[in-house]
Amino acid sequence: MSAIHRLPELLINQIAAGEVVERPASVLKEVLENALDAGARAIDVQLEEGGVRRIRITDDGCGIARDELALALERHATSKIASLGDLECVGTMGFRGEALAAIAAVARTVLVSRAEGAAHAWRIDSEDREPAPAALNCGTMIDVADLYYNTPARRKFLKTEATEFAHCDETFYRIALARPDVDMQLAHNGRVLHRLPPGDARTRIAALMGDDFLANAREIRADGALRLTGFVSLPAYTRNRRDAQYFFVNGRHVRDRLLAHAVLQAYADILHSSRFPAYVLFLELDPANVDVNVHPAKTEVRFRDSRGVHQFVFHALNRALSESDAGRAEPQMAVSSPGTSLPPVAAAPGDAARYPLPVRPPPAAPGRTVMDAASQAYFDFTARARPAATAQSAAPALEPHIPPAGSGDAPLGYALAQLHGIYILAQNAQGLVLVDMHAAHERILYEKLKAVLDGTPAVQRLLIPAVFAASPTEMATAESRAEVLLRMGFEISAAGPRELAARSVPALLANAAVADLLHQLLGELGEYPASDVVTLRRNELLATMACHGAVRAHRQLTVPEMNALLRDMEATERADQCNHGRPTWTQLTLEELDRFFLRGR
Repeated sequence: MSAIHRLPELLINQIAAGEVVERPASVLKEVLENALDAGARAIDVQLEEGGVRRIRITDDGCGIARDELALALERHATSKIASLGDLECVGTMGFRGEALAAIAAVARTVLVSRAEGAAHAWRIDSEDREPAPAALNCGTMIDVADLYYNTPARRKFLKTEATEFAHCDETFYRIALARPDVDMQLAHNGRVLHRLPPGDARTRIAALMGDDFLANAREIRADGALRLTGFVSLPAYTRNRRDAQYFFVNGRHVRDRLLAHAVLQAYADILHSSRFPAYVLFLELDPANVDVNVHPAKTEVRFRDSRGVHQFVFHALNRALSESDAGRAEPQMAVSSPGTSLPPVAAAPGDAARYPLPVRPPPAAPGRTVMDAASQAYFDFTARARPAATAQSAAPALEPHIPPAGSGDAPLGYALAQLHGIYILAQNAQGLVLVDMHAAHERILYEKLKAVLDGTPAVQRLLIPAVFAASPTEMATAESRAEVLLRMGFEISAAGPRELAARSVPALLANAAVADLLHQLLGELGEYPASDVVTLRRNELLATMACHGAVRAHRQLTVPEMNALLRDMEATERADQCNHGRPTWTQLTLEELDRFFLRGR
């Protein structure tokens, strides 16, 4: 070991560059954020060879004074914070004063800027660092060439031109989504790829995400101590990857586990597990309540009240997604307009035809549990909807039916007929409605079962306590969250220095693997505001029960039965999708039917 000594300034900056400048996209992100902090209303980006050869960004912001140009390339030099108090409530995108110094240490960097009121612009480069007169109308131009030219080992880690450009394009995409009020343009190798005029959020999202996303998305607006806005896709518009998920906190794109968990929980009842929603969401809160200084790239944040943020986001999305178009006076299209293709929706597990329709409920046993009560609920419901004849008996003939004169008053209209024993055809004010009767009835039963079981869960005392090994963190969580666990139906106590004993569990989960369930439960209780493990397991069982209890394919329904199903759909949350995320109904308007038959031509 050599003696302790100070590192050269260049080496210090190159070490910092290892954290700040991972690839060309990192340079683009830092410079774009500086431009926005400078109040830019128009930004032009030019890339060469994926950004490895050159990144040139021009903005019309406030500019940098001549005397501050050299300082701008120094490490920890910034105009955005001056004290610890400023750091604890950062309102700008950048604040550390590291980016330009790190970039200048690993690339040939030229900075040209004209401050407001200056007679002309000034130029400085990363090598001689002496200001010289230059020409520029206003704002700042930064030219970053030959990234990692002086650190060839780092340059070897860069990928192909196409890959590096893809990362740059994604970075531009995120900044453009966050700031629809800014005119932005991106060119690569002389070819303009994005030209985005200023506008509102909807216009910018449509330009980048596509009109089909907006046509199949629900707008979010939730105000309070926090504010959440944006758009989330309906379950029929999903993807097989998480590549269309954008969450912004105070205008900054973040990847946060807590926020992602809140979004997924809001979709838990309406989305197939192999599919992922698309969304663009903007969360706004007091900068003092969020710490953005927890990651070198500033892509992670820490909330002062993480539980409150989680609950706010979850409930805002859950309310919006629970609204069914089936219950609206003017139902929206459940599918896209003609000519728009949607990603395929994965088939729901389990086919309805495999399960025979139950005719009568099983005899009640002494000491009925919550599971028995739930079973009875769906048997009672299906019995009310079932004609006197059994499922195996001949179905009554369907008499011709004319919808009432006021059919426009019912969003899903009134039944006309049944198609192949699978679909209900109904007429409403807009045109023709097609309903998948099994999927629709499955959602109705599922929501009714959940309503039956909401409230204090029935508890099953264990004759022999379930003892299992626990980590110190799990031991501490079990002690600190004992009251919450008890309300869920779990009575847990220490059985040794590293062991816990479960003495009671919710009756519905009496047959579950208690140790595995509690390991997952305690892990979530330590991170999220309330565990969803019990609810998730309960809902899985209820979904299975609803699937078994729902009316089967090829079961003939009378017109009154079909109308009763339509009215129940209009009164049920999330009636647009079954429990597996498949759509339950769709609308064909008169205009679409006219176009199909070339009427009026």
